Amino acid sequence: MCIFCKIVNGEIPSYKVYEDDDILAFLDISQVTKGHTIVIPKKHVTNILDTDKETYLKVVDKVYDLANKIAKNLNASGVNILHNANEVAGQSVNHLHFHIIPRYSKDDSIKISFEDSEKQDMDQVLKQIKGE
Repeated sequence: MCIFCKIVNGEIPSYKVYEDDDILAFLDISQVTKGHTIVIPKKHVTNILDTDKETYLKVVDKVYDLANKIAKNLNASGVNILHNANEVAGQSVNHLHFHIIPRYSKDDSIKISFEDSEKQDMDQVLKQIKGE
């Protein structure tokens, strides 16, 4: 059983931010910034690539609500919403989850960087995405 399922089942304690029949949100144990929150479906699915649309939409709807509430109540200047799908993308817990990371300044402990990759044939990439 994954660590998030153990949290859902009450086997591991958590600081619950929100809970209903389908969704659980709790403070991340390693607060990257004050208020760093994890939002998960209670049912076990691996990630966005493995979930049904209904579950995904319930989770992101709650992410929307909580991101706004957290930013307002903690006086954050912004938020990062983060989801990693599969190990290659940095997923370390194989249970669908979204991080809500409040941002207070550009000097916060989180750093997200986009680097240029090799030159792509944009027409070919577009055709591949469209399945042509």
